[in-house]
Amino acid sequence: MSARPAGTPGTEAPDPLAVVRSRGYAVLLLMVAALGVPVSAAAFGFLALVHELQSLTYTDLPRGLGFHGTPSWWPVPLLAVAGVLTGLAVRHLPGTGGHRPAEGFVNTGAPSAAELPGVALAALATLGLGAVLGPEAPLIALGGGLAADAVRLLKPGIAPGAAAMVAAAGSFAAVSALLGSPLLGAFLLMEASGLAGMMLGVALVPGLLASGLGSLVFIGLGSWTGLGTYSLTLPHVPHASQPTVAAFAWAVAIGAGAAVAGAGVRRLSLALQERVARRRVVSTAAMGLTVGVLALLYAESSGRNASEVLYSGQDALGGLLAEDAAYTVGALLTLLVCKGLAYAASLSAFRGGPIFPSMFLGAAGGLALSHLPGLDPVPAFAMGIGAMCVAMLRLPMTSVLLATLLLGSEGVTVMPLVIVSVVVSYVLVLRFDHPSGTPYTEPR
Repeated sequence: MSARPAGTPGTEAPDPLAVVRSRGYAVLLLMVAALGVPVSAAAFGFLALVHELQSLTYTDLPRGLGFHGTPSWWPVPLLAVAGVLTGLAVRHLPGTGGHRPAEGFVNTGAPSAAELPGVALAALATLGLGAVLGPEAPLIALGGGLAADAVRLLKPGIAPGAAAMVAAAGSFAAVSALLGSPLLGAFLLMEASGLAGMMLGVALVPGLLASGLGSLVFIGLGSWTGLGTYSLTLPHVPHASQPTVAAFAWAVAIGAGAAVAGAGVRRLSLALQERVARRRVVSTAAMGLTVGVLALLYAESSGRNASEVLYSGQDALGGLLAEDAAYTVGALLTLLVCKGLAYAASLSAFRGGPIFPSMFLGAAGGLALSHLPGLDPVPAFAMGIGAMCVAMLRLPMTSVLLATLLLGSEGVTVMPLVIVSVVVSYVLVLRFDHPSGTPYTEPR
């Protein structure tokens, strides 16, 4: 089922129509459908466990110790513990806890069965105790690994290409509902994997099938358990005005600003990553302490909750937009600095995904700029998300969709502005990476 490059001596590119019409492809789709349901259920359970850990460690535990509410200093020791646990998982368990998020959203393939426990434990320590990363990368790894191991058990002689396609479909199923739309999750994985050409549809159909089934499983389990779907949604989106000439000028400015900020976060995280690797456990604990101290500084200086600096920011995006009037410019700028530094520290040492923190930082930056003339909050919110996402992910089409689909019908109105900000940010970050003009190579 794997495509070989056309033009290679002695090889011939497969005919996509012949592949789709084959009996093996139909069997592959049946296997994907059968595996998509349990993989999606496992992903839902993982997200539910993360949510329960967050509630336990930041709400129930301080209350059980006699505190009235969560003290502002509470994240400091808790993030140090998170660093120790993550560092131990990365250092001593197979697979180094999954992919290194400081290197961007990279498709490293499905982990082996021996590597799955390390990926899960590092992610639980990272996400459950408040580091500034999201769940998408661990979910993709766990979904792909579970699907690949299951298909090898069910069909030991399966071709490597078909096994890889089933593993990819497992990743689709695991992340299907997380980003608010199964189509968006599928598009993210498609763009990140670099799929292209005539074989794109052949490889994508099993993933779309798994993604649709996974979304249904998330909805069903969320309704049955009462836990919700853990999907990226905004409860209320204000009306977005039609784009103006001033708004397009702001799109260029926001794209440029996000490129500078994203390049700074990325370079800092990569520099810290090299130092963390030398003394994994101690350095990861130090990065955890850094995140905790930044959350404390934000809470004490702004009078707001330290949790706004912690976690991925996925659940806080809706409140950020809905309560925009409650944030002063000073509070938003302080939040940007503290969460941006906490994001860089988390990228360097912990294990998780880079998407949601970049969305939150872009949204906060856009809302801070919306206090200036010629820029309304909703388009500023959307442009900031798109520009900061592409600065961190290097996935321009996914970044546009993340910023616009999140806003529902209002996303259509602001899409032209988002496209401009994403393009400006994308071009600039590539130039920042290679100032000498050396061709940029996407990480694999």
